[in-house]
Amino acid sequence: MDVERIKQIIERSSNLSTALGMEFISTPEEDICKATMHVDERNRQPFGFLSGGASLALAENLAGVGSSSICPGKICVGINVSGSHVKAVVEGETVTATARLVQKGRKLHVWNVDVRDSQDDLISTVHVTNYIIASKKEDSRKGKEQSGERKE
Repeated sequence: MDVERIKQIIERSSNLSTALGMEFISTPEEDICKATMHVDERNRQPFGFLSGGASLALAENLAGVGSSSICPGKICVGINVSGSHVKAVVEGETVTATARLVQKGRKLHVWNVDVRDSQDDLISTVHVTNYIIASKKEDSRKGKEQSGERKE
């Protein structure tokens, strides 16, 4: 999955992905995308371990990048995130999240995201559902078409 266009959008602004240190990676598979995140002071809990909330944020943001990549011109928002954390990761490690598209509907995308450490041990497994909506620009265009106006 090619995520380069979405990476450029993310890198142009301050947002959760950049604040937590997420790096998004394209893959040759059409239904898979990846991201890495170094565990540091931005995303760890006070005891020096990767925060479970940061793992969920990584998974939800990665699934959002995936949905946005396959739906250009649409707005993709997470509506459900559910995860289980099975192993701790210490500060200094890097985790890799792999998102696999399970269901691609017109309005809903379902993703399974596994977060693994540098030894390829499972850290968290997360299920993400994204809602796909038209952008304001697309809504405006549809409204004009329905009213009989044409864009010249």
